[in-house]
Parts: sequence; structure tokens; C-alpha cells
Amino acid sequence: MLRFDLPPVLANAARADGLLTFLIAALALLNVVWLVPLLIVQGFVRGFIGHQRCPSHRLFALLLQKAGFAGKKENAGAKMFASKLLFIASSMASVLYFAGSGMWVVPVSVLLVFSFLEWAFSFCVACWARTAWYRLRSQG
Repeated sequence: MLRFDLPPVLANAARADGLLTFLIAALALLNVVWLVPLLIVQGFVRGFIGHQRCPSHRLFALLLQKAGFAGKKENAGAKMFASKLLFIASSMASVLYFAGSGMWVVPVSVLLVFSFLEWAFSFCVACWARTAWYRLRSQG
């Protein structure tokens, strides 16, 4: 379902968000786990409030527009869904870590792989899954 009530997201700013998520996930796997709660905040703001309210996304969009590398505009609905999944996965990782479980590595690893795909190839796994879900629902 497309979201026309929100401003579109710049593709390269979303890729920069993916790079930031990738870097934080990589650092977490190198035992800098205290950065993972930043992903909770980013996922919450971008997923439930909107990308236009996220400070890092706004900074990336501004810098990329000034440099002339903003890219095309994409619908915010799928990106918001991806950010909600970021919120859930990073929350799970933080709870598991602070509970003393070694399983926190699993959601962080998933975030590492998915954010790499977004950053390097502009392939949003969550966006693809959301689109496939809506296509399957409309056929039934």
C-alpha cells in the first residue's frame, strides 16, 4: 500500500541510512554493542513518525541534495515498514544483550546483511517483502 500522506524519501538518503545501520551493526559485532540502542531510536522515529523527522536522515538528505546526489524519490510507506522492522530487531538485540544472552548476535547479523544490501545495491529486503505481501493479498 502506497503512502501518499507522507513526503517521499530520497533514495540515496535511504542508502546512507542503510550505511549507518550497517556500520553500527558491524561495530556491535565487534563488541561495541552499546550503539545498538541508537538503532532503536532511529527505527522508531523513521518507522512510526516518519523519515522527515529523523535527524540523521534529514542530515543525509540535506548533504546529498547540496552535493547533487540525492537520487530519485521513493514512496515512504515501504521504507517506514523497513524502519519498523529495524526497531523490532534492534530492540530484540538490546533486550537479549542486556539479559546476558549471546543470541543478540542473530538480529544484529540480520541487520548487518539487510542493511548491506540496502547500502550497496539499493535493495531493501523489507520493502520487497512488503510489496510481495500486498500483491499476494490482492490476488486472494
